[in-house]
Amino acid sequence: MEMNECSKLVQKVTSTGPGAVAALDRWIAWAQRCRIAQFVRLARRIREYRSAIVATIEHGLTNALVESFNTKIRLITRRAFGFHNVNALIALARLTLSGQRPELPT
Repeated sequence: MEMNECSKLVQKVTSTGPGAVAALDRWIAWAQRCRIAQFVRLARRIREYRSAIVATIEHGLTNALVESFNTKIRLITRRAFGFHNVNALIALARLTLSGQRPELPT
């Protein structure tokens, strides 16, 4: 399998539907026969998590939103270092992540 074929396969796998699942299965079969040890290990790992990967492809759901919130909360926590009260951290997180923008006095 050449690089051009691999890039086409990646595009098929990142799409949705039964074609993506079939492309993933073809890649796993190819990688298992490959002589490159890293590809063989990757294929083995993908086979272990195949059901979760197929569910992600079919439903289009990821944990990206949760990871985004987690990163933002970590940044807020870093900014809040030195606050004397945890309630100030909670208030800052709510204000930052709620999407509401209160009017500031002028």
